[in-house]
Amino acid sequence: MDGSGSWDAIDWNQIEDTRPRRTGQGVKESMDDFLLEDEEVIAQGHGVILLNNREVGTLSVTNFRLLFVSQAKKCVVQLGTIPLTTIEKLNDDVKLQPLPHLSDKNRPRELLQVIGKDMRIIVFAFVPKTKQKNEVFDALRRYTKPANLWDLYAFSCDPSTIKNDSEPKRRLLREYFRLFRRSLPQLRGVEEVSLCNDWWRLTRVNSSYSLCSTYPSELIVPRGISDEDLFQASTFRSGKRLPVISWCDPGSGAVLARSSQPMVGLMMNFRNNADEKLVCALSSRTTDDKGSPRKLYIIDARPRANALANGAKGGGSESSSNYPRSEVLFLGIQNIHTMRDSLSRLRDYVDAHGSISSNGTSSAVSVVGDRRNRGSTWGGGNLNSMTSFSSTLGEWLNHIQNILVGASWIAAQIAEEAASVLVHCSDGWDRTTQLVALACLLLDPYYRTFSGFQALVEKDWLAFGHPFAERMGVPTVAEYGGSQYELLRQPSLGNLSSSPSRNASGPSGPSSNAPAQSQTSNNSSPILLQWLDCISQLLRLYPSAFQFSSKFLVDFMDCVLSCRFGNFLCNSEREREQSGVTSSCRCMWSYLADLRAAGGSFHEHYNPFYDPVKHNSALLPPAAALAPTLWPQFYLRWTCPIESQGGDLESQWHAMNKKYAEAMKAKDIAEWRAKDIKMKMESMKQDLQRERRASNTTLATAQRAQRENAAIKKAIESIGCTIKFSMSENQEDRTEVLSCSLRRGTDGRDQEDENGDFSVSISAIEDSLVSEAPGDHFCESLCPFRTREGCRWPDAPCAQLGSQFVGLKANFDAFDRLSIQDCYFGPE
Repeated sequence: MDGSGSWDAIDWNQIEDTRPRRTGQGVKESMDDFLLEDEEVIAQGHGVILLNNREVGTLSVTNFRLLFVSQAKKCVVQLGTIPLTTIEKLNDDVKLQPLPHLSDKNRPRELLQVIGKDMRIIVFAFVPKTKQKNEVFDALRRYTKPANLWDLYAFSCDPSTIKNDSEPKRRLLREYFRLFRRSLPQLRGVEEVSLCNDWWRLTRVNSSYSLCSTYPSELIVPRGISDEDLFQASTFRSGKRLPVISWCDPGSGAVLARSSQPMVGLMMNFRNNADEKLVCALSSRTTDDKGSPRKLYIIDARPRANALANGAKGGGSESSSNYPRSEVLFLGIQNIHTMRDSLSRLRDYVDAHGSISSNGTSSAVSVVGDRRNRGSTWGGGNLNSMTSFSSTLGEWLNHIQNILVGASWIAAQIAEEAASVLVHCSDGWDRTTQLVALACLLLDPYYRTFSGFQALVEKDWLAFGHPFAERMGVPTVAEYGGSQYELLRQPSLGNLSSSPSRNASGPSGPSSNAPAQSQTSNNSSPILLQWLDCISQLLRLYPSAFQFSSKFLVDFMDCVLSCRFGNFLCNSEREREQSGVTSSCRCMWSYLADLRAAGGSFHEHYNPFYDPVKHNSALLPPAAALAPTLWPQFYLRWTCPIESQGGDLESQWHAMNKKYAEAMKAKDIAEWRAKDIKMKMESMKQDLQRERRASNTTLATAQRAQRENAAIKKAIESIGCTIKFSMSENQEDRTEVLSCSLRRGTDGRDQEDENGDFSVSISAIEDSLVSEAPGDHFCESLCPFRTREGCRWPDAPCAQLGSQFVGLKANFDAFDRLSIQDCYFGPE
C-alpha cells in the first residue's frame, strides 16, 4: 500500500532497548501483567514503532493476538493490538512515499503492515539491521492461518472452568416454544419434546443430520407435511436446504420461511411435487379450513441475471405458475465477493483520509493551498478525492440499503397483509440469513432485547448454518472427514479452502490429492458485519426501540472476529457438535452478560433511551427513511476516534452519565466525610457534657463541704472553742494538728480560754503515711484504748479513725452541758 509519509523524524538512538538478555521464560515474565488467561508469548520485537500514532513499545505475537505495549505508558495500546483471527492480510513490503519537502535519505525499510477485518490498517517499524521483524512476521504467518481447528486460542482454556447456562440445542428449542406461545417443560432431553398446533409442528427428522447437514436437528414445518415429504422435497433444493419455517405469527398464521435455490435445471423446467406441496403448505388458510389461502411471496435475494446464470449449474428460481397464489420478486443483492471488495475499498479510503493514518501522517480537514496544482488539497489528496469518497461510500451504503429495503418490505407484508414469505438466495446461508434475521428483528420486539438478540443469532445464524469458518477464514472440520476430521487449509495471505459440502450443485469438492491452488478460494466476506450495520441504521431511526446500544454491536462483532469463544466456530451446528466446541470453549454470551453485570444498569451496552412500551409491535420504516449513513462507531473508530463518537447520542449520554457518576461518587465521599465529622463532633459533645456534669458534681460537693465546715466551725465557736490548724514542715511526718480550748463563762456564754474546762489536741497523719504494721505507730500514754499489752492497732477502735490520739484531757461534765442547735448546719 502506497501512502505519504516520512521516516526522517525518527531517531532510533532515542529508543530504549528493553530486550531481555535471555529469551524464553524471561520474555514471558516481562509480559505477565498484560497477558490473558492461557495466553503465551511466541515472538517479540522491542523498540518497535506503531507508525499510525508514532508510539514506541514492545510488539509480541501470542497464541491469541498481536499485542503492542507502550514503552512510555506501560499499557496496552488498543490500536496496535489485534487478535490473530481478525488479521486479514500481512504485507512486509510496504512502500511509503515521502512528502516533497522532506528528505528520503537513510529512510529505514523494516516495515510490517497488518490489515484487519475490523477496518484497521496498521504499520509497525522495527529497529534496522535486526532479526526482530523476520521473527514476528514468521510467527504471524504461522499462527494467523492455523491448519488445525484446535490450534485456535478458544481451545486453550481448561474445560473444567467452562460454565455454560445450557446447550445451544435446548436454547433453540426454548425459542421454538416461545414462537408457539408455550413454555418449555422441564425435561431431561430434547428428544422427549413434542410441539404442534393447528398450523405447524416440530419435527426431529433431522436429528442425525441425514435430511440436511447444515440445518438444525429440530425444524418447524407445516403440520400437513410428513417426514417423507420433507426427504423428497430436500432433493430439489441446493444443499438439501428445503423450505422450513424460521418465524411464525400464532395470531395471524403468517410465516417467514427460508430455503436455498431450487434446482430447476438449465431450461428451468424441472419440478418436484413434494417441494411444491411444502411451499403451498406455507400459505395456511387465513381463518379456518373453509377460508381462502393467504398470499405467498417468494423472495429471491439475488439479481435476476445472477439467478438465471445459476441455471448453468442446475440452479435458478421458482416460477409462480408452479406455486398457486404466489409471487416471485428479486431484490438484487450482490454476492459475497462483491461485498468483500466493496468493504476493502472503503477501508483503504478511510485509512488514507483519517486523522490517524497507517502511513504516519494526519489528513486534516483543513484545506492547504498548492500552487503547482492551482487548487487545493484536502486530506492529503486532491479535492477530487471527495468524488472518490462519494463513490466508495455510496457503493457500500447501496448494499446496506438494499438489505434494509428488502427486509422492511418482507416485514411489512407479514405484518400488514398477513401474507407468508419464503426467502432464499443461492445457498440460503448468506443473503437469506441477513434478510430473515433482519425481518424477524423488525417483526418481533423480543428480538430487540439482549436475550432476544441472542436467541435470534443462535436461531438464524448459527442453527441454520451460516458458514462462519469460511467467511472469517478460520479452519473447521470437513463434512466427510469422519473421525479423522479433514481440516481446511488456507495460504498465508488470506485464501482458504471451501468446504466440500458447500458447493451449490451438491456434489463433493476436489480430491485432497489435487494441487493446493485448485482447492483454495477466497470465500471470506463481511456478511455478519453488513447485518449489524443494518441494525445500527435502525438504531438511528428508532433510538428507543432497542434495549442494546451501538457499542454492544461493535463489541459483539469484535468477539466474533477474535474467535476467542467457541460459539461462532465451524460452519454448522453439526460441525460444532463434532468438534465439541460447546464443552471445550468458553461462551461469548456469558462473557458479554458478565460485562454488563459488572457495569450495572449504566453499562455502555445498554441503550439509555430504550422504551419497550412505545415500541411493543412491529417496526415498519417507510422507504424514504431507509437512507443509510456510515456507521461511525465501527468504521471510523481507528482512524477518527474522536469523530466516531462525536455525534452519537448514546455516547454523549454515557459520557454525561460517567461525569454524573463521578460527581455522585465525590458527593458520596463528601457525605461520608461529613457524617464522620458529625459523629466525631457528637462524641466530643457527649464527652464535654460528661465533663460538665462531673465538674458540676464536684463543685456541688465542694460547696456542700464548705457549708458543712462553716456550720461545724460556727457550732464549735458557739461553745467557746478555739480552732487552730497547723501543718508540720517535716516532709517525713506530715501531720495536721487541731488545737481547741473551751471555757464556759459565768454569764452563761461560752468564753475562749487557754485554761478552759475543755481542751483537745488531735494530730492527724496523712493516710498514705499510715502503715499496716503496728510497730510503726506509737501512741501516747493518755490513749484511752491503750492496754498493758501495748498498742493493738490496727485492731484497736482508734484504727477506725485513720489517726492516733497523742493526748486527750476532757471534762465530760462540761460536754454534757453543751447543746448544738440544728440551725448551725445549713441545708445540703
